[in-house]
Amino acid sequence: MTGEFHEVAAGFPDPFRLLVREAAASTNDELRLLAEGGAPAGLVLLALRQSAGRGRRGATWFSPPAESLAFSILIRPEEPKALWPRLALATGLAVAEAVESFGAAAGIKWPNDVWIRSRKVAGILVEAGRDFVIVGIGINVNPTVFPDEIAEIATSLRIETSLKHPRGAVLAAILRGFALRSREIADDFDDLLASVRQRCVLTGHLISLSSSSGRRQGVCEGIAPGGELLLRSEAGLERLLQADEVRILD
Repeated sequence: MTGEFHEVAAGFPDPFRLLVREAAASTNDELRLLAEGGAPAGLVLLALRQSAGRGRRGATWFSPPAESLAFSILIRPEEPKALWPRLALATGLAVAEAVESFGAAAGIKWPNDVWIRSRKVAGILVEAGRDFVIVGIGINVNPTVFPDEIAEIATSLRIETSLKHPRGAVLAAILRGFALRSREIADDFDDLLASVRQRCVLTGHLISLSSSSGRRQGVCEGIAPGGELLLRSEAGLERLLQADEVRILD
């Protein structure tokens, strides 16, 4: 099973290198330990079986063995730490573009999900350390059945394209895109943001979300120049850098 990954890993762009583990609780947590121990930037930790994958705020991530991808990327950005939150958008765009290369139109649900039509195909979890960032990615490549609790909101590349896709090829496509997009969080952020805005599934919709100051509801007016979500509510126009449980209401 690991052969398909090691074969494509030979063609990864610098500085990415692949470490495959048969099993892991959370690839983000295990890669964080390696980062704190001095692992170099570019290490990609992929788990063939992930037992405790999670999304934002600790939500469980469904990742069936042999059908999906669960991996994390270690980077040590040269950009100021204030710009690191932009990596969530950069990663979302890289994943969306990879999905599109396999024949399915993809949308980005700010700040950390990739959709096909109105269903989630991939989730992203970006976590910062003292001098590094761990970018976790889970993507449904070939599953055709999901647990009841997510069956109506989840999808996969296989469901949407009616084709079974090599997981190694999907991994390679995401890393090629990430190598480019992760470098665009500073001087080239306008170009990155333009591509994200084209795929934003929230713009123009009535949405609800949870922020640090409580629950919010309003109309999404797009994404601000700094990557914040623009929410028009009774309080006026707000710029939100972070939010959870973002839902479309209309």
